[in-house]
Amino acid sequence: DGSVLINGESVLAVILARGGSKRLPNKNILNLVGKPMIAWSIEAGLNSKYIDKVVVSSDSDKILTISKKYGADIIKRPNELANDAATSFDAIKHTIENVDDFFDYVILLQPTSPLRNYKHIKEAIELLNNKNADAIISVTKTSHSLLWSNILKNDDSLVDFLKDEVLNKRSQDLDVYYRLNGAIYICKTNRLLDEKTFFVKDNIYAYKMDRENSIDIDDIIDYKFVEYLMNEKTKISSKKNE
Repeated sequence: DGSVLINGESVLAVILARGGSKRLPNKNILNLVGKPMIAWSIEAGLNSKYIDKVVVSSDSDKILTISKKYGADIIKRPNELANDAATSFDAIKHTIENVDDFFDYVILLQPTSPLRNYKHIKEAIELLNNKNADAIISVTKTSHSLLWSNILKNDDSLVDFLKDEVLNKRSQDLDVYYRLNGAIYICKTNRLLDEKTFFVKDNIYAYKMDRENSIDIDDIIDYKFVEYLMNEKTKISSKKNE
């Protein structure tokens, strides 16, 4: 029925999924609680009433076949845009140039954030609308204050590692820090193409997500943790329905 954004503007969801992955082989299509990992992001996009089209861009025919099966449009990414030197922006630009229509906004849904669902997408796009923003990027609280972090000197000495004002404070009295969680990036298409980044210079806001839904699967530990959380959710919902 078309997007219901400001003035009925259109939204393209892009999912970038390369075939190769060193730390967790084939991670984009690993079975995650009965579905390939990428399917969770495809379905989140398709279930969102604000998104007009969901496109998967990949260099892997296997990923594209699976993505099509789950309802996404697909774009074969040329090899030069799938090597380690190519940036996400290059792949997104290629996608924008190869879809049939022009879309007012682009939302990037990384397949490695399978706990980000259509409700989060809905809230992020509504925030974009309410703020009249050009860009929204999802964040989550860091688990520990960054004031407890620093780089180590060459000899691993801890002299001056923490500032004096941090040493005498309880953790709950330190400022709260946020980090990008990789789940949602939204930007006005024209600004994205002009500035070559979702991190445009102004009129950009944070969409806050809880830590549980912010896990980005990078290695086997993340994968096992997400699998555990998803299984727990299934158990809880089946108990409710008994």
